[in-house]
Amino acid sequence: MSTLLGHDPDYLRRRDAVDTSREIAQQPIVWRQIARMAAESGTATAAFLKPLLERPDLRIVLTGAGTSAYVGEVLAPSLRRRLGRRVDAVATTDIVADPLACFAEDVPTLLVSFARSGDSPESVTATELATQVLTECWHLVVTCNEHGRLARQYADRSTSHVLLLPEAANDRGFAMTSSFTGMVLAGSLALGGPDEGLVERLATAAEQILVTRPPAAADLAARGYSRIVYLGSGTLHGAARESALKVLELTAGRVVAMAESALAFRHGPKSVLDDQTLVVSYESNDPYTSQYDRDMVAELLRVIPERNLVTVTGHAGRPARENAWTLPGIADVDDAALALPAVICAQLIGLHFSLALGLTPDNPFPGGEVNRVVQGAIMHPLSARPRPGEQQVQIRAIPARTGDRADVSSGATRR
Repeated sequence: MSTLLGHDPDYLRRRDAVDTSREIAQQPIVWRQIARMAAESGTATAAFLKPLLERPDLRIVLTGAGTSAYVGEVLAPSLRRRLGRRVDAVATTDIVADPLACFAEDVPTLLVSFARSGDSPESVTATELATQVLTECWHLVVTCNEHGRLARQYADRSTSHVLLLPEAANDRGFAMTSSFTGMVLAGSLALGGPDEGLVERLATAAEQILVTRPPAAADLAARGYSRIVYLGSGTLHGAARESALKVLELTAGRVVAMAESALAFRHGPKSVLDDQTLVVSYESNDPYTSQYDRDMVAELLRVIPERNLVTVTGHAGRPARENAWTLPGIADVDDAALALPAVICAQLIGLHFSLALGLTPDNPFPGGEVNRVVQGAIMHPLSARPRPGEQQVQIRAIPARTGDRADVSSGATRR
């Protein structure tokens, strides 16, 4: 009988966990599809991006909300190094709340919007605010939903380009899994350029994790931890934040999760440690950064039981511990690439903790307390500071219900 992540599909169906399990398991396939699509659409994407990236004064802002914001946090450090320019990760929730601070410098800006559905209230509003506040603004939309507001609004503009992920990446489950890793990969290929053979190596590593690690994740879940701490430095701090969110979402907040960098953890957050705390430490592939990760692991082993510490590393045998989860064959890749199979480890942990608690992973909030697509946020109008010689421009409020049509002004600066 075929199984899904080591479980009988009938069992997962009864537990309302089929979608989440399938979407975790399908990621190697989805990554290969994204690589093929990137190769096929590369000419059009390059035609849009090349003139912008040739501008030395261009600022790149990576944005999204929740998990989609963490896409930008994973990619920004890597892209800064690869492109040798300013790349900032700024959540749409921060842009909408204080656009004049987020875009205080009126410099040419490429706003890269990541969104699974493109229908969350902040998604379109953040793009309109950027267009309103900035003199020059272009938009790259990376989304899993061709019918979402964001994709529809920016499909046919000369100042924008839309990258659509495969339909399978538009996760049906509550928690974003393949949509997260898919957008990280698509953004990296579009902005950082292709790396021949990399996607296949990542997919192969992920396939091995998906076969070998579900039993270990189930064992961790059976121990009854009430807290999980994810540690990651540099690029992997964004991966740690996404990992902590997966636990919170899939356990409906019954397991409290937090994320920190290895160095920052000593400065107060370490207070969270107790006998019911599991720590998962991501080891950077960067030789310099990884020194701090290994130092923290050594320190933790002096103060918590070894069984309460999991290390996720691309380096086999370092450290040589039972709870060392090795990501095979990718010890030399950039940390933004390492993050893809690393986060799968966290997805497996979140899924199994949810099942162990008797919850329904595909919809951990059957009462609707938290929704798959955010609801209820009212987008308030902004009266921007006019520049010399310009009229004041105002963006109108967007209705609170996500089913309503967003009515937003053009945001174009009037001179």
